[in-house]
Amino acid sequence: MFKRRSIVPVPSIERRNLLRASGVSLALPFLGSRGTAALAAGPKTASGDDVPRRMVAINASMGLLPQHFFPDSAGKDFALPPYLEILQDHRQNFSVFSGLSHPEVDGGHHAESCYLTAAPHPGASGFRNTISVDQYAAERIGVRTRCPSLALHAGPGGHKDGLSWTASGVSIPAETKPSEIYKKLFLAGSEQDVEAKVANLRDGGSILDAVADRARSLQRRLGRPDQRKLDEYFSSVRELEKRLVAAQEWEKKPKPAVDAPIPQDIKDNAEILGQARLMYEMARLALQTDSTRVITLKVHSYARVNIEGVDEGHHSLTHHGNRPESLAMLRRIEEARLREFSEFLASLGKTEEEGESLLDRTMVLYGSHMGDANRHTNDNLPIMLAGGGFRHGQHLAFDAEHNTPLCTVSVSMLQRLVLETDRFASSTGTLTGLEMA
Repeated sequence: MFKRRSIVPVPSIERRNLLRASGVSLALPFLGSRGTAALAAGPKTASGDDVPRRMVAINASMGLLPQHFFPDSAGKDFALPPYLEILQDHRQNFSVFSGLSHPEVDGGHHAESCYLTAAPHPGASGFRNTISVDQYAAERIGVRTRCPSLALHAGPGGHKDGLSWTASGVSIPAETKPSEIYKKLFLAGSEQDVEAKVANLRDGGSILDAVADRARSLQRRLGRPDQRKLDEYFSSVRELEKRLVAAQEWEKKPKPAVDAPIPQDIKDNAEILGQARLMYEMARLALQTDSTRVITLKVHSYARVNIEGVDEGHHSLTHHGNRPESLAMLRRIEEARLREFSEFLASLGKTEEEGESLLDRTMVLYGSHMGDANRHTNDNLPIMLAGGGFRHGQHLAFDAEHNTPLCTVSVSMLQRLVLETDRFASSTGTLTGLEMA
C-alpha cells in the first residue's frame, strides 16, 4: 500500500545536508499536516449516520467532439445530443456542464497532468504540479479503507501516465494490470507473507524515527523560516507514522471475498474497449467491497483501435480538419468509449448497499482536459458528473468565453465527502446549481 512514494523536499534547506544527516531518504506517499481527524478514525464501517461516500474521476484522453456532447439548451428539459443519448438510461443520475475549464491551464496535451490539479501552465519550463483532488481526499479519508486510493490506467502509456499527484507534485504510478489489482485487493497471502509485510511496515516506522532524530540536529543551524519548514517536515513524518500503524492493522484483517474470478489481462492496446471494461469492473469491485473510496481512471488510446469502421489512429483522427470521414471514425471511437462508461454506471446502479445503490453513494466525474482536440484548446471542457446523491438530470451552462473554474466541481465533490473545505486549487466555492439531494 505504501509502495508509491515520493521524496519530500524541505524548501530552502540544502537537501544534501539533510540526507547526509539522516543517512536515508524519506518517502511520503500522502503529505500535509491536515486530516488528523480522519486518520484517528481508523478502519471505517458503514453503519448509523456514518454513510460511506466515494469519488471516481475518469479522464477520456484525446477529448470528445463538442458538437456531439454539449446540449443546445440549459436546464432540465434539454434535448439529448448524440453522445448523451448513449447515457439516456441514466439521465436522472447525471448532470452535464458547459463553460468550465481550469484558469491558466494551457498547453494542449500537457494539460492532461493538470486535469485533477489545476496547476497553471503545465507546458512551461520548470513546471511543478500540485496535489490532485483525489489525493486531497485520500489524505483525509484514505485511512478508513485498505487502499487510501487507486490510480488506474487503461491503454498505452504505462504506470507513469496516471492522473494522481501528491502534495509535493510527484506523479503516483497507475495500476495497469487488472490481475494485479485483483490480487492486491482480494487474494490473501500466507501467514508468513502477512508477517513479512507487517515487518516491512515496522521497518518503515523505524527509518522514520531515524530520519526525524537526525534531522532535528539540523535545527540549531537553521534560521527561523527554515525551522518552520522543518517543523512542517516533522508533521509529515508524524502523519506517515499514523498511516503506517493503520496499514499494519489492515494487513492483519482478512481481505474481502468476491464472486468474480481473477481477470485475464489484455496486452493488445488496440483492444482499448476491453481494457477499459476490465478497469471499470475492478473499480466497481473495489468500491463494492469498500476497499477504497477514491479512484482515478485514465482511458487512453493513441494509435489504431479495434473498432469496426475505424482504420486510422485515434490521435491522428483528433486532428480531423473537419474531414467527414475522419469525423465519422472519431465519433465511432468516442461513442464506443461512452458505451463502456454507461455500462459502468449501470453496474454501480445495480449494486445495492444498505438500501441504496452504489451509484447513489459514488460521485463519478467523466470528462477530458481537451475542449477541442483538433485545435488543442483547453477551455470549455466536456464534463459530466454522475451519482453521488446530487440533484441531477440537468445541463448547467456557464459562460463559454469566460469559463467558470472546473475546481468548483471539485469543491462540491469534496464537500459531498463531508470534508470541511470551501476551496481547492483555482476555486473558492462550489459549483452554482449543483445541489445535494
